[in-house]
Amino acid sequence: MTEPWRDPLLPAAVRVADLLSRMSLEEKAGQLAGFWALPSDPGAPVAPMEDDSGEPAPGLDDIIGQGLGQLTRVFGTAPIAAETGMERLAALQTQVTKAGRFGIPALAHEECLTGFMTLGATVFPGPLAWGASFDPGLVRRMAAAIGDGMRRVGVHQGLAPVLDVVRDYRWGRTEECVGEDPYLVGAIGTAYVQGLEGAGIVATLKHFAGYSSSRGGRNMAPVAVGPREFADVLVEPFVRALREGGARSVMNSYTDVDGVPVAANKRLLTGLLRDELGFDGTVVADYYSVSFLESRHGVAGSRGAAGALALTAGIDIELPTARCYGEPLTALVRSGDLSEALVDRAVERVLLQKAELGLLDPDWEPVKPEPVDLDPPENRALARILAERSTVLLANDGILPLRPCRVAVTGPYADDPHAFLGCYSFPNHVALPGDPGVEIPTLGEALAAAGFTVTEEDPEVNVLVLGDRAGMFGRGTSGEGCDAETLDLPGDQAALAAEVLDSGVPTVLVLVSGRPYALGSLADRAAAVVQAFFPGEEGGTALARIISGAAEPGGRLPVSLPRQVGGQPGTYLHSALGGPTDWSSVDPTPLFPFGHGLSWTSFAYSDLSVDPVAATDGAVSVAVTVRNVGEVTGTEVVQLYLSDPEASVVRARRWLAGFGRVELRPGEAARITFSVHADRTSFTGIDLRRRVEPGEIGVAVGRSSGDLPLQGSFTLHGPVRHPGADRVLSVPVEIVPVS
Repeated sequence: MTEPWRDPLLPAAVRVADLLSRMSLEEKAGQLAGFWALPSDPGAPVAPMEDDSGEPAPGLDDIIGQGLGQLTRVFGTAPIAAETGMERLAALQTQVTKAGRFGIPALAHEECLTGFMTLGATVFPGPLAWGASFDPGLVRRMAAAIGDGMRRVGVHQGLAPVLDVVRDYRWGRTEECVGEDPYLVGAIGTAYVQGLEGAGIVATLKHFAGYSSSRGGRNMAPVAVGPREFADVLVEPFVRALREGGARSVMNSYTDVDGVPVAANKRLLTGLLRDELGFDGTVVADYYSVSFLESRHGVAGSRGAAGALALTAGIDIELPTARCYGEPLTALVRSGDLSEALVDRAVERVLLQKAELGLLDPDWEPVKPEPVDLDPPENRALARILAERSTVLLANDGILPLRPCRVAVTGPYADDPHAFLGCYSFPNHVALPGDPGVEIPTLGEALAAAGFTVTEEDPEVNVLVLGDRAGMFGRGTSGEGCDAETLDLPGDQAALAAEVLDSGVPTVLVLVSGRPYALGSLADRAAAVVQAFFPGEEGGTALARIISGAAEPGGRLPVSLPRQVGGQPGTYLHSALGGPTDWSSVDPTPLFPFGHGLSWTSFAYSDLSVDPVAATDGAVSVAVTVRNVGEVTGTEVVQLYLSDPEASVVRARRWLAGFGRVELRPGEAARITFSVHADRTSFTGIDLRRRVEPGEIGVAVGRSSGDLPLQGSFTLHGPVRHPGADRVLSVPVEIVPVS
């Protein structure tokens, strides 16, 4: 008779309950740890900071006899071909299933922030570029393509997207974020989750929560934010990605928030995430974060104590490899110092997810190695489209689009294909010398292919390429652990730009970066300024098409571009006193505001219509007509902002409430209608409960947070309302052509 847990026709909960009843404590604990499977030596240490004590990681043979929860980055650790990775994964899975009493395979996870992070896979534009696109549908398509490749080689889980809201541009991981507005981050991040989950890959939301508010913009530095900012800015994107996206996994933040490390914070990982938000998936530890409770945060005196803190708080799986969740945990349970019920709680979540993925089915077998193309033409085409739609034209005196001519392509990143890639792209993350594994035309090569004569002899136009080289932990100017002291261009780039501008040759300044930089007077002196946020393997081609006019610069700023190098912190989400005032000699007004971006054409806004009143549990309609008044077809990103002129707590001067992309031919117009529920005005009150207050709400519609030609208001009537986690999170937009 078949054991119930092996029967795929039974409900997953029934199967898991039966399996749990048959498992020993050690077998349960085996499901709560990962193993970092290096292709060459799977027992060797994997990173210099592995456990901060020099202890070697346990070998695979030492742990799989009791079962194994996850396999860590079989593909994404060293430069191996896809087929080799598939062979390695199949061999590891066979080893795992044969060693354990129940034959349960491990769940395999990989990084996928800019594409499946393995040699030869498409490198898509980075998350800031997703935000700059203001195009959730396109991001959903990208994530689906990424997930398809991962699934085909046997991967189950992807460690993306990052939903941290940018708060300090100096933070090196700004490049991994979608932007500085929680609504934009939530909309784009949710689309990514939908694409990845729709492809059958478990999406992992990172980093819950507060990571991006670290003091001084320093990686892993302490976080000290008030409860309202934490709830209304930092947590909001996670709420939407969980509820509307259906993400099945969450990863904790490394930092401590007001003195409590998130990895040991039961209030956040259980009280907020599960009890309030209703999350029922798995919480996986950011790499080594359980060990860090002992070695870096100093809140645990041993490996077992660290493991107990994390398990109690709500972390289900220790990654990247077993240290605190193996024998140290079981010893505490056997001594009576830790309840076995906490182990059972985590194991149940892990096994339910494995059941969903088919890993408990009797006919499961590893994916058979076969030739696979992880960078097919359709992926490259999608990467180019996203690169084009996310490139922001900041300024233009009319020189762009540029007809084929003699151009000098200069600057530190003129000939560096790695400059288009973020720190979580495989070539930069694994520090590959030379060949990045995929074709990446430089901007000079792409301009030459577009008909330009690239030369340093008597150029008619200079194309100056500045920005970042992404890396890890100081091996770049942007990326994890590559924080900046100021927002000056790295190195001597500002001086180089001034020298090129002094030449008198018209100069197109092209910024390829992972954060916004303060340009000061450089922008005023350049003939045009183009901003691309790590546009991926097709970045050079996309930029050349935009410079030549073959494509439109479709992006809008997902982060403000500061004027001065030291004006930190500063995003557009600030109160009246957070902006310029006569009480301070410092003016934080950005050089280019959030949402800014030019096109090849011009658009006129007219006929604002706002429903005058609604109940505190009702909705209003906001409509505007946008017309292309230029001579070429173009795309406008219509942006809706709300404000609350009188509230019980201090609120931001305005916040993004909705947006819509609309493409119009010359003379064409469209009516854009936003449906705004009162919940989109809600905030965390003095009593720390979310509330919708009656009163006036300001409405502004336009082309950026700093350019809002149409303004109005509506009034909410009725009692103060306290919406819950089921509140309305999005603002639907309808776009209808009009004559």
